[in-house]
Amino acid sequence: MPQCPMCGSTYTYEDRGLFVCPECGHEWSESAAAQEESGLIVKDSNGNILTEGDSVTVIKDLKVKGASNPIKQGTKVKNIRLVEGDHNIDCKVDGFGPMKLKSEFVKKL
Repeated sequence: MPQCPMCGSTYTYEDRGLFVCPECGHEWSESAAAQEESGLIVKDSNGNILTEGDSVTVIKDLKVKGASNPIKQGTKVKNIRLVEGDHNIDCKVDGFGPMKLKSEFVKKL
């Protein structure tokens, strides 16, 4: 069992697909535990942890250099990939092609 990422307790247990810490009450999923081990944690605008393959929605119009139209608010992006750096989401946006987005401008579906 992995240690609790919040308090470091070794007394964690698994309950219905989630890991639970009895000392601080923190719950997390196995995919979040795998991301913490790799050191890459990406959160959306609401603070939800994003994982590889998630679908997200753009929360504001985003201007794109070299394009005549912006990416509109509410645009759905499927099957994201997480990467290191300032623009930490690598994806393909319908009508625009491959792009990199900042996680602060998306929310998890």
